[in-house]
Amino acid sequence: MTRLKFGTFLAPIHEPGQNPTLLLQRDLEFVQYLEQLGYDEAWFGEHHSAGAEIYASPEIMIAAAGERTSRIKLGTGVTSVSYHNPLWAAERMIMLDHLTRGRALFGLGPGSLPTDAAMLGLSQIDTRELLAENTDIIMRLLRGETVTAKTRTHELFDAKIQMAPYSDPLFDVVVAAIASPTGARLAGKYGIGLLSIAATLTADGFSALQHHWGLLEEFAAQAGRSDEVDRSTWRLVGPFHIAETKEQAYKDVEHGIEYWFNYLQHVAAFPQMDVRGTNKHEMIDFINTSGIGVIGTADEARAQVQRLIDQSGGFGTLLIQGHDWANPQATRRSYELFAQDVMPYFQGQAQPMIDAAARAQAVREGQAAEHVKAVEHMTKKYEAELGRV
Repeated sequence: MTRLKFGTFLAPIHEPGQNPTLLLQRDLEFVQYLEQLGYDEAWFGEHHSAGAEIYASPEIMIAAAGERTSRIKLGTGVTSVSYHNPLWAAERMIMLDHLTRGRALFGLGPGSLPTDAAMLGLSQIDTRELLAENTDIIMRLLRGETVTAKTRTHELFDAKIQMAPYSDPLFDVVVAAIASPTGARLAGKYGIGLLSIAATLTADGFSALQHHWGLLEEFAAQAGRSDEVDRSTWRLVGPFHIAETKEQAYKDVEHGIEYWFNYLQHVAAFPQMDVRGTNKHEMIDFINTSGIGVIGTADEARAQVQRLIDQSGGFGTLLIQGHDWANPQATRRSYELFAQDVMPYFQGQAQPMIDAAARAQAVREGQAAEHVKAVEHMTKKYEAELGRV
């Protein structure tokens, strides 16, 4: 592993009651800003209920963001493939691959909100079983096969995608994982990447990181796809908010951290993301002391990134979890500081400058003396030329 990549994972979680038009536009402008800062990826979620995660279609967000950007890659984080006809899901990603000229990324998942699935008459068991069935169909289609298949929600007859991908041979496809081995098993079986959405949000998710990659490699070997899986396609998600000082970071997140906790504790029904605290101070302390994330400084953020590298054994991209802990201005500043003072340490950019400064400091005394001698020498030479000596 050489250059670690960085991006953002936008569910998003916006407190209900705000102007949704402005929120969507602000998020698109935010992705433009991240591209300017040098971030590599931005991922958009898919949700249909609960009022906070307002992207009904990550594909539409990618299309809109793709027209506003030119370099940053854009992913579905994730497409809830259990809800969709697998043929149309695959076709839409091929189309986005062309529209973005190879910048689209395809994340697969079962759908995280039970209230979404309930509106389709699906249980949580249904969505997880459909994820496996539809992943199989989608990967066969994306790899050029003609597919006849029947699931409990859809039936395909000699289905085949009518366009080849823009990417050669295919854009990155990843499957979501939290704590269970399901995502790792599917990623290995189909030779695709892993998206660890709750890499730090649960103790089980953090502890399972190395285990998940081991499972992925095991299932890839069983499927004869060992040469297709690579740690560079593994994405980990975790929350950060940094400022120039820890005190400023704490002050920043008092803006909105209570709603984020309330949403995970009382609204969104995925108990795997077990966050604790009953007031702002307890919530802030929980983030830092539990290892979930960082509210603090760039130094602490660097330590957290290294902790994830050590725990996982290495991965390809760190995605900062989107949240509204701070106001938009402070959030942008956090991402700017992260790009300025964290990313270079994991991309081979910081150490050469640090080494150059150390080398210059080590010889400064001698070089300064030489400089004084050189000035004295040239002064005497000049005076001699004028006949003053």
